[in-house]
Amino acid sequence: MPHSSSPVSVPDPATKLLWGKEVSQFHTRILRVSLAVEESRAYWEHLSLDTPKGKRATVAFEERWFGNKSMDRVRRLLSEFSHRYDAYPVALDVLMLWQPSDALTRQNICHWHMQLADPIYRAFAGVFLEQRRFQSNAGIDRDGVSRWVSQQLKAEWSSATIQRMATGLIASATDAGLCSENAGTRSLKYPKVTDEALAYWLYLLRGLSFEGTILDNPYLASVGLSEGFLEHRLRRLPGLSFSRMNDLHEFNWQYPDMKSWAIQELGLLWKDVGRAEA
Repeated sequence: MPHSSSPVSVPDPATKLLWGKEVSQFHTRILRVSLAVEESRAYWEHLSLDTPKGKRATVAFEERWFGNKSMDRVRRLLSEFSHRYDAYPVALDVLMLWQPSDALTRQNICHWHMQLADPIYRAFAGVFLEQRRFQSNAGIDRDGVSRWVSQQLKAEWSSATIQRMATGLIASATDAGLCSENAGTRSLKYPKVTDEALAYWLYLLRGLSFEGTILDNPYLASVGLSEGFLEHRLRRLPGLSFSRMNDLHEFNWQYPDMKSWAIQELGLLWKDVGRAEA
């Protein structure tokens, strides 16, 4: 059935309860943990749901999940990952079973999950950087990002803390492939996005409560997937079908949920996940 050009982001209330919603409350965890792509990979690889949360730090430290990092750092990473991944249990199940080997896929997924769990990073990557791209002097530096951060705050912060926040945002955006790696003024760019990462995220968004729509949101905008660019990708993306005629579009899901998508498209054996079936 054709839909209007503004589809509903959460079509099934029951699925919404399963997935949860994006984080809207401001926090400062980016001061301590940035994108952490390789640490996320290690988390998906080693995490056992049979291990009580209270014992995970000891197990992770003793088994060197994150290399030679200190116990304090291990605790910090586990705490952050509980917000980014554990809060979305079926997505975590998929990541634990999948453990994507492709570096770009991991980069895409970590970037989106950090946006999901951090509203200031979501706004920075999906709104502020997009606005900068349309300016004649497109690019970012710490002073400019610091000014933007100060405008987002409802309370006064010290200049040192604001600069640390700006540094964390720039570092995470760099690791996500959104800007160049040089010091000083950094040019903006878009990362490549794999089909598997895009399908994974769309199936997550399908049952997520978030601001925006499936076709218009800060997550996809942050990686350059908006308007015609997104539609081009959707027309050839396995797991769904998309077509547009004038102001009407048709968006059909091949699978009822992320679990079904992962079983069929990624070949995952769900019985191995170790979590009670939803």
